[in-house]
Amino acid sequence: MKIGLVGFGKTGKAVANVIFQHEDFTLEWVLRKSPVLESRSVSDYLGYPSDDPARIFSIAQTSIEQLLDEHPVDFIIDFSSEDGIFLYGEAAAQRQVCIISAISHYKKETIAFAKNLSKKTAVFWSPNITLGVNFLMFAGTFLRKIAPMVDVAIVEEHFKLKKGVSGTALKMADMLDVETAGIRSVRAGGIVGKHEVIFGFPYQTVRLIHESISREAFGNGALFVASHMVGKKKGFYKFEDIFNGLLT
Repeated sequence: MKIGLVGFGKTGKAVANVIFQHEDFTLEWVLRKSPVLESRSVSDYLGYPSDDPARIFSIAQTSIEQLLDEHPVDFIIDFSSEDGIFLYGEAAAQRQVCIISAISHYKKETIAFAKNLSKKTAVFWSPNITLGVNFLMFAGTFLRKIAPMVDVAIVEEHFKLKKGVSGTALKMADMLDVETAGIRSVRAGGIVGKHEVIFGFPYQTVRLIHESISREAFGNGALFVASHMVGKKKGFYKFEDIFNGLLT
């Protein structure tokens, strides 16, 4: 299956490395805003030997329509920015390319745009695409149903320069019916990402913790999603849809 990767920051580079290592997927291209690395081989740039044909393109030099027509893909995996989906979304949807978005936060209007695209193609979005953190949320929701009156607190930790509350923590709060004002955020050093959900019972405490050790975890999650989105009909998908499908 052929993949186009949008976004080539620290996480995008780590994701590209993971795709190179997967036998069932090939990285066809990387799309970024800056033209600085135009036409460079992704493999050569990263110093990771691979037979994948991936080259770097910039939206400043190549239109998304031209890119998709000359280098067709089955999936677009997005690790760019909140506005990225507006650059490629319509063109991808018209060509029935499956969109997998790993953007940590979308405004309501961006979510509405993504859902509108899902009328034409399969669209998946998760604010944190690591498999482990979504397993944590799935388990946390189950525990919340068993003990609806339990006290729940959320703590999220990230690197020093990350702004705002993490999209993952906000989604956890929504799923677990926790006030967003009660989320505790820690910013220190180069923490990749850590989320903890604390369930406070009268005489005991349950803690569910997920920590991303390396950004490659995002690549593993994206390919897990891609492998379960193969052949999916048009629609808007979340991790819960994949997990529920595996349980039935």
